[in-house]
Amino acid sequence: MHTLSPPPSSNTLNFNHITRPRLIPNRFNPTRISIKCAYGLEQGSYGFGSSRADFQSSCAILSSKVASQEKPSAAADNVAAINGHKTNITDLQLVPIGNIGGGEIEAVSKPLLSKPLTISDLAPAPMHGSSLRVAYQGVPGAYSEAAAGKAYPNCEAIPCDQFEVAFQAVELWIADRAVLPVENSLGGSIHRNYDLLLRHRLHIVGEVQLPVHHCLLALPGIRKEYLTRVISHPQALSQCEHTLTKLGLNVAREAVDDTAGAAEFIATNNLRDTAAIASARAAELYGLNILADGIQDDPSNVTRFVMLAREPIIPRTDRPFKTSIVFAHDKGTSVLFKVLSAFAFRNISLTKIESRPHRNRPIRLVDDANVGTAKHFEYLFYVDFEASMAEVRAQNALAEVQEFTSFLRVLGSYPMDMTPWTPSRGD
Repeated sequence: MHTLSPPPSSNTLNFNHITRPRLIPNRFNPTRISIKCAYGLEQGSYGFGSSRADFQSSCAILSSKVASQEKPSAAADNVAAINGHKTNITDLQLVPIGNIGGGEIEAVSKPLLSKPLTISDLAPAPMHGSSLRVAYQGVPGAYSEAAAGKAYPNCEAIPCDQFEVAFQAVELWIADRAVLPVENSLGGSIHRNYDLLLRHRLHIVGEVQLPVHHCLLALPGIRKEYLTRVISHPQALSQCEHTLTKLGLNVAREAVDDTAGAAEFIATNNLRDTAAIASARAAELYGLNILADGIQDDPSNVTRFVMLAREPIIPRTDRPFKTSIVFAHDKGTSVLFKVLSAFAFRNISLTKIESRPHRNRPIRLVDDANVGTAKHFEYLFYVDFEASMAEVRAQNALAEVQEFTSFLRVLGSYPMDMTPWTPSRGD
C-alpha cells in the first residue's frame, strides 16, 4: 500500500520550525506562531507513593477538595513553571517574535521578566469551552476537529500534523486542551496515543464519543465511473471496504495520513480520477462533491476521544465519573487476577483493559534449574473503570492494586460522556 502525504497546511502546527511570541499569548494566531521545540521532557515513572499509607493520605487530601472546589482563574502572562517543572523561560529555548512588517521578523532583544507564581497561574482554563484553545491531530474538516468542537463548543481549534505535536502544544502553553482519539468501535485502540499518554505528563479531564459518518468525495463533475483509486486514512478505508465494493468501485485504495487530508490532497492537486473518504464538512471546506453518503459498513461506528490538560480536575461524586489507570508488575501477568479482584470485590465495573509492551523492559528472564531459562514478555496494563477518585471504594481499590504492582499511575478521573447517541445511517 502506497502512502501519500497531503501538502502541509499553513495553519497546522509543525514543531520542526516553530518560534513563539510569548509563553501565554492572549489570543492564539496559528499563522504567526512557530515554536523551536528544544524542551526535553524528563522520562520516568510517575505513580503513587511507596506505601499504602502514602497513597491513602494522598487520596484523603484529594477527596477533601471535592466540596471546596474553587472557580478557575485566568493564567498569568509569564509562567516560570510548566506542569510541575520549575523551569526558567530561557530553558524552553523559545524564540520570541517582534514586529512583523516588510516580510521580516524582528527578534525582541528585551528579556521577558518572570514574576512570582500565584494560585491563579496554576488554575485550569474555563471548562465551558469559550476562548479555549484546543489542539487536535489533522487538518480542518477532520473528525478530530468535530470532536474538539463537541467537547468544547466555541473553542479555537488548533490543527496539528502529529499526535505528539498536540501533546507538546498543551505542555508548551500554546493550547489549553488537546482532544485525541484513543479507540474506535470497529478498529479498536489507537495504540500510539496510549503510548504517548504514558510518555507525557498530561491528564485526562474528560471524554467525548463521536459517531463517524463517512462520505465518498470527488471533484465537481466527476462520476464514480471515472474513478481509478480511493484514498483515505487506513481505518476509514477498512471501515468502508464492503460498501465500496457494492458501489462497483473495484479500484486501487491508498492510505494517507487522515481523512480530511485526503480531501485536501485531491482539491489541491486537481485529481479528477481520485475520490476520498472523509466527512461532509471536509467536502464543504475543500469544494468537493459528495458522490455517496454514509458509506461506512457498520452504522454503529463510534470513536472515543479523551480531553487532555496540564492539570487534573478535582473528582466529584455528583455525576458519573470514569477513572483511567496504567500499571505494571515485576512478576508479569501472574498478578492480573488479583488486580482485577480488587475492583470486582467492590462492585466497580471495568469498561476497558488493554495491554501494551513494556518498552523499557520488553523481556523478562526466568531461570529454572530443571527446565532452563524462560523468556516472558513484559506488559503495561491500561484500565478504565466506572468510579470517581473521590469515592472511598475507588481509593481502597487502588490502594490494594498498589500492593500487587511495581508501577501505578492514574491518568485521570473525569466525567463520563453521557450524551445520547444515534447510529449513523446512510442514504
